[in-house]
Amino acid sequence: MARRPIGPVDTIWLNMDRPDNLMVIDTLVFLAGPADWDRVVAVVRERLLDRYPVFTQRPVMPLAHVGTPHWEDDPDFDLERHLVRVTLDRGDDADLQRYVEERVPVPLDRDHPLWELHLVDGYGDGSVLFCRLHHALADGVALTRVLLSMTDPTPEGPRHHGARPAPGATTRGPGDEAPFGVLEGALRMAGAAGSAAGAVTGTALAGAAAALREVPRLFDPHLLGDAFTRARLTGAVADKLLLGPRPHTPFSGAPSPEKRVVWSAPFPLDDVMEVGRACGATVNDVLVAAVAGALSTYMAEHGGERVDVSTMVPVNVRPLDRPLPAELGNQFALVLFRLPTGTREPLARIAETKRRMDVIKDSPEVVLTFGLIKAIGRTGPELERFLVDFFADKAIGVTTNVPGPTMPRYLAGTPISGLLGWVPGSGRQTVGVSIFTYAGTVRVGFKVDAGLLPDPERLVEAFHDEIEDVRRMAHAVSGHNGASRHT
Repeated sequence: MARRPIGPVDTIWLNMDRPDNLMVIDTLVFLAGPADWDRVVAVVRERLLDRYPVFTQRPVMPLAHVGTPHWEDDPDFDLERHLVRVTLDRGDDADLQRYVEERVPVPLDRDHPLWELHLVDGYGDGSVLFCRLHHALADGVALTRVLLSMTDPTPEGPRHHGARPAPGATTRGPGDEAPFGVLEGALRMAGAAGSAAGAVTGTALAGAAAALREVPRLFDPHLLGDAFTRARLTGAVADKLLLGPRPHTPFSGAPSPEKRVVWSAPFPLDDVMEVGRACGATVNDVLVAAVAGALSTYMAEHGGERVDVSTMVPVNVRPLDRPLPAELGNQFALVLFRLPTGTREPLARIAETKRRMDVIKDSPEVVLTFGLIKAIGRTGPELERFLVDFFADKAIGVTTNVPGPTMPRYLAGTPISGLLGWVPGSGRQTVGVSIFTYAGTVRVGFKVDAGLLPDPERLVEAFHDEIEDVRRMAHAVSGHNGASRHT
């Protein structure tokens, strides 16, 4: 029976499971037509099971929690346990949301591989692939690449069982793209650092604080350029991560197992690009500012003061020009981004979002937090939980913004109309945000605590209002500037 150790960072997320915040990445793949079940099964076998052994392996914890956990082949592996087909009754958004929300609180069975794929038929005129993948398997960017590797650029795709790569092969499959996250510039810097992060040890919070400030010594300064010569920036990052609790807002409180999951209809990416050009900002800046605007509106409507709140943003640190390793695993950093939710003017929110993003891109925060995550992974379960909760409680949740394929893709011959994916929150986090651009469109989705945010539909409405407002303002500004140049 094949066995291999579970890496220290993967072990963090294996140990962080708790009823109120499971460490499960939830993904929705919207299909524009009915899916071919037999082809879906064949794709799963060839592009998941044959390429990545962890999809047929289960986690085994050491006796008395002494030693290293490991993955081992599931002797009772049965694909039917992991690949489920259902049909909705009414087939509208509310019907699909109910189906997803009923399953989000259910832990994955640790006696078997930690994943499920639900093919949900009867969603309008099409289907949806609802994926539940444990964070211990890999980070969100890697799992997005895995899911994209199941897709094809044409509806034909492979219709038969072709030659299969041997288990453990690092074959790059169709659609195995490397999506960038919110902080492209920071991602490239962290990618250059690669695996240069070493072990940092600490036995208490004070030790962790000291370790964080010492992380730059673990990296080659020639790889990191001037970032580590600026002690002021390093100190500022450490202070941001170590000091200051998050303010009390309608998003504050103890989370419960029940979650609400809502999403928008797709809207044109060109609208966002138009705003970005008018404001001198990136698409990322505009979309994150719109999220800040939606959260700000929700705060004001639910009796809260409009104050800045922070969200965590995962940043990939894998080399982007290489195939994923067969063993997958987690290779990412987290940055703490303070959303300008206290800023009332929409265009001013975009400007402030861009300013804060630029500060992070020019700072060593990505590499510092990458080293910190690896350091936490080398402690014990109790200290892991304490440290993860300490840092998680600086933010209301996690925000991902994934630029997906620019051209349409097909899953088992059926066109994909959109994608969304939420990475799990930790500690007392209550708001997960997913932004996914795909084939000229954008979708936004929110996964929130059902007890604290019972009406997340308002977040989606406020997001759409924000995009429409800034698009109209940017258009007016562009028209005014154009008229001025011709007078």
